[in-house]
Amino acid sequence: MKNITFRFLVSIGIITLVATSVCAKPVKAAAELPQLLQQDGRYALMVDGAPFVMLGAQVHNSSNYPQALKKVWPAIKDMNANTVEIPVAWEQIEPVEGKFDFSYVDTLLAQARQNKVRLVLLWFGTWKNTNPQYSPAWVKLDNARFPRMVNKDGKPSYCLSPFGEETLKADKKAFVALMSHLKKIDQAHHTVILIQVENEVGTYGLVRDFGVKAQAAFNQPVPQLVLDHKKSLVPLAATGTWSEVYGEYADQYFHTYAIATYIEEIAKAGRAVLDLPMYINNALRDPFDTAPWKDNFASGGPTYDVIDIYKAIAPHISFSAPDIYGPESAKFTATLDRFQRPDNPLVLPEMSNAAEYVRYTYLVLGRGALGFAPFGIDYADYSNFPLGSKLTDKTMVAPFGKIYAAFRPMARQWAKWAFEGRTYGVAESDARTAQTIALKNWKATVSFREWQFGEKAWFPNLKDLPANTEQPNGGVAFAQTGDNEFIIVGQHARVKIDGAAANAGKASLWARVEEGHFDPSGKWVMERVWNGDQVDYGLNLTGNPVVLKVTMGTY
Repeated sequence: MKNITFRFLVSIGIITLVATSVCAKPVKAAAELPQLLQQDGRYALMVDGAPFVMLGAQVHNSSNYPQALKKVWPAIKDMNANTVEIPVAWEQIEPVEGKFDFSYVDTLLAQARQNKVRLVLLWFGTWKNTNPQYSPAWVKLDNARFPRMVNKDGKPSYCLSPFGEETLKADKKAFVALMSHLKKIDQAHHTVILIQVENEVGTYGLVRDFGVKAQAAFNQPVPQLVLDHKKSLVPLAATGTWSEVYGEYADQYFHTYAIATYIEEIAKAGRAVLDLPMYINNALRDPFDTAPWKDNFASGGPTYDVIDIYKAIAPHISFSAPDIYGPESAKFTATLDRFQRPDNPLVLPEMSNAAEYVRYTYLVLGRGALGFAPFGIDYADYSNFPLGSKLTDKTMVAPFGKIYAAFRPMARQWAKWAFEGRTYGVAESDARTAQTIALKNWKATVSFREWQFGEKAWFPNLKDLPANTEQPNGGVAFAQTGDNEFIIVGQHARVKIDGAAANAGKASLWARVEEGHFDPSGKWVMERVWNGDQVDYGLNLTGNPVVLKVTMGTY
């Protein structure tokens, strides 16, 4: 990714992009392809010249064949998704070395356009979930030419080595062939808006490669580029070998450097052909764990603690992103905190599709994420329980589909507001306590398990609870579109807004609360006005998300 900084200027309703780097492209040329823009630590994914938010869905790993797509599109329609994340496997486009078959890619893009969705292609090449299973048979069965990592005793690992020169050469050749084909069939359409390079890289059970080439590199001084970006967590030597600088963290950091170097070669070659934004995803380590690797996560992957190394070594990778399959609210939020950085946009490319994760849609979109995608969204007869839902039909998709239905008509507006820093979000925590959001001159309080009428204190003996709130599933997303104006979307929650900062101490009221939607041109369409019982106790949002345009007033 080119190190280009953009300022986002709005003048007379016209968005102007001003490049501030000598390597920036002319505005007209830059607008031809999807690209990532940065402003004050916030990001926008520009698609067709305007900010775009991915209301995504990732299909199962084996749904990447033409016949399998028949079970994908109905689920995507029910999901109301605007983006589909789907694999392209090295083994399927180059089953015989040097002979490429892009028939699946052609079918996929044609059908995506018919279904009016964008695509994020997931390149399953050398590594998928750290494993070589999606590489062609002529690669994964030839250890002499395509070596695997080895442990300290010289025994081979399941994982292909990042020091395999022939492996890198072959993977890069296949990836460049894919990008060349995309350039030919999609450069004018922008159906494909992002590319994931490899998948959940790293190694389980082995901290790094101990092969001859790897060991020789490990004994060399740490490259200055790494030293400049990754400081040691322990007070050791400022320069020297990996062990001398990083101590107990040396093996993991070195393995990260090796994999990042490999991935950079592939991404750089691919972007030279078709300059689409590219990213890497990862299976997480505990966001509260800062200890050296103890066989408790995939060493070498872009976990939160080594993002700096990937930033230094793989500049053609636009961002690192977390795959979240742990429902605990504290860890979920902490993971978002770890990955949403001034130099790294927040994107959640893979998340469990179980019902308890639905609430996080509001949190992620409210935090200004570029995209969000539950995993396993197709109607194949396969369930990823216990990490995901037991369900494989419409009942699995419906909870997310309701939320996407509310957001999709205003997705472009939401993406623009997020880029301007106007969006906020909460998800009901496991503790189920009320949460507050600091808005500009206002404070929102979001509470859960409330009846629509009255205050809890009025009914101290009431034991009944609102239907469908047995588990935490509430959430609210806000966009502050004016000094006193908000767009609010949510479910299973009550929202109250009070004055703060310049409005602190002033009596306030709901000046107007409209329920409605945005039309395709971005115009607000009012359907009805909430008043009386519908606002006397706050804005009570049920399990059917609605879009509210709220104006606050003081007196």
